[in-house]
Amino acid sequence: MASTVLTDFSHTAERLTDRINEALAAAVEPGAGCPATLAEAIRYSLLAPGKRLRPILVLLAAEACGSHVEDAMPGACAVEMVHAYSLVHDDLPAMDDDDLRRGRPTCHRAFDEATAILAGDALLTLAFETLATRLPDPAIAAECVQILARAAGAAGMVGGQADDLDAARAETLREQFERGETEACLATLESIHRRKTGAMFCASLELGAAVARASSEQTEALLQYGTNLGLAFQIVDDLLDVAGDEAATGKRLGKDSERGKLTYPSLLGIEESRRRAELLIADACAAIQPFGPAAALLESLARFVQRRDR
Repeated sequence: MASTVLTDFSHTAERLTDRINEALAAAVEPGAGCPATLAEAIRYSLLAPGKRLRPILVLLAAEACGSHVEDAMPGACAVEMVHAYSLVHDDLPAMDDDDLRRGRPTCHRAFDEATAILAGDALLTLAFETLATRLPDPAIAAECVQILARAAGAAGMVGGQADDLDAARAETLREQFERGETEACLATLESIHRRKTGAMFCASLELGAAVARASSEQTEALLQYGTNLGLAFQIVDDLLDVAGDEAATGKRLGKDSERGKLTYPSLLGIEESRRRAELLIADACAAIQPFGPAAALLESLARFVQRRDR
């Protein structure tokens, strides 16, 4: 059963990823006024090999709600641009200080820190330009801009990253952990990752729903799915950092423990973390049962997230 699920999603992902990559490449064709090195850094970061999970979520959500892939492609491109910008900035020495991303040198290593910062800035602004100019209905375009801005901003992804980097908060977490206050630690971790990771998963699904003019019930079901999927993704990410294969993940492993960060495995142990991820995936799949057969691909994606190795 597991191999069938992974095969189903692999076929879907391959079909959609090719179309996403074509659209992304077209969106960052060098234009007048953009310095050549900056343009190269933008393309290096955005077109790097990757899973494209977030844009695939946009497209699958739109399809599940009765729309077409091409109608949702601007939203898919925009969410991947924001994701790429966040990775470029997260990898900087001032934040996670990583040298390797997706099996290649990080942007600031391939170019330099200033160019990496500017490439991230350009990708972020290009995301909103894409929504504003590529979605034909002005009302839907405005709604999508609001969805993405809220998810990526201070109360969403950026806020989650700020809390994750907060040394004082980390010390408080460590003290709670040493006192055996597991539930308090877990609540803080979930608060961070619902924003740092989960907000963009939910926004991806909400963008697809918006383009498809989904009902409020459909949108709410997709958001429940996205919330559970985002937390499960983070738990699996933490597990890969302690038990993954560096060649498969394409990044340096063990860095969370080196920095003394509390993660799901360090808090709950590996087996309990795996069990919690499995429960979250089950809850995600249950949330989209009202879609009937249209939920099948979203379910396959969720099972892929649970079993991924990178």
